[in-house]
Amino acid sequence: MNPRIAAVEYQSPYKLILTFTNKEVKEFDFSDYLSYPVYQGLKDEGYCSKARVFNGTVIWDEFTDFDPDTLYLESKPLIVA
Repeated sequence: MNPRIAAVEYQSPYKLILTFTNKEVKEFDFSDYLSYPVYQGLKDEGYCSKARVFNGTVIWDEFTDFDPDTLYLESKPLIVA
């Protein structure tokens, strides 16, 4: 099982800075997902900024979230100073 999300920060445009439970910090660009109907609401950056952690993943409401494994596997490592 991949690490889960411990913290999230929205970064414009359409990116999340994710801190995982193993202390890795990665960037997830979700712009490619905006064409899917379930993610249409994320085109509104005001809505995007409401991202929060719930049960080890990122959610916006009860209908909009990402699989935590997708977040881990498709994000790019960031170097934190």
